[in-house]
Amino acid sequence: MSNLIKKTILAGLGALSLSREKAEKLAKDLIKRGELTEKEEAKFIKNLIERAEKSKVEMEKKIEKIVEKTLIKLNIPTRKELDALKAKIDKLSKK
Repeated sequence: MSNLIKKTILAGLGALSLSREKAEKLAKDLIKRGELTEKEEAKFIKNLIERAEKSKVEMEKKIEKIVEKTLIKLNIPTRKELDALKAKIDKLSKK
């Protein structure tokens, strides 16, 4: 997948990602409302960040599959295919 596509996808995933700062803020809000104790805070933050990261990785995989399928449907050659063609051309040029 090209760098531009990857960067675009990752930028979009930035909205899905959860920073430690946001997780801590959410935990503090829950503590203030009495829905979370201070003893549970660290575990809650760790769990929240892990789940966000897992969701991010799953989303990246799904997007990669969609992009690959789209490239195939559009009949756009992959980097691997282009490199193979280049190698063949180089080999033929040497003959």
